[in-house]
Amino acid sequence: MTTTHRKKIWQDADMQRIISRTLRTGVIISAVLVMTGGLLYLVKYGASVPDHHAFLGKPSDFLHFRGILSDAFSWRSRGIIQLGLLALIATPILRVALSAWIFLKERDFTYMVVSLIVLLFLLYSFTGGVRL
Repeated sequence: MTTTHRKKIWQDADMQRIISRTLRTGVIISAVLVMTGGLLYLVKYGASVPDHHAFLGKPSDFLHFRGILSDAFSWRSRGIIQLGLLALIATPILRVALSAWIFLKERDFTYMVVSLIVLLFLLYSFTGGVRL
């Protein structure tokens, strides 16, 4: 009896390294954005005493992705913080998409389909509250 073994494009350690670098990079980018926005916020509002007598809610800019991007690229502190939080949320989504792509390259269609199903659930839950 002969068995055919297909050659793996990447070793398991290579895949783990790629995925861990993706996660690490996403978290670092997110932390830098949140810290930058936080510092800008403190510079602008740090000396004032907040008035908590009335609840104002969140600005309408933060209800959709374009508003967050617009605020972040206009160097508004809260927009930069929101963009950092979106980057943090997007990091595991990117990890699942990357896993699906790696499984496709490896011709491991079972795990690719499972990864794509997980990705669809993540994207659906992520976009459920955000208007694009």
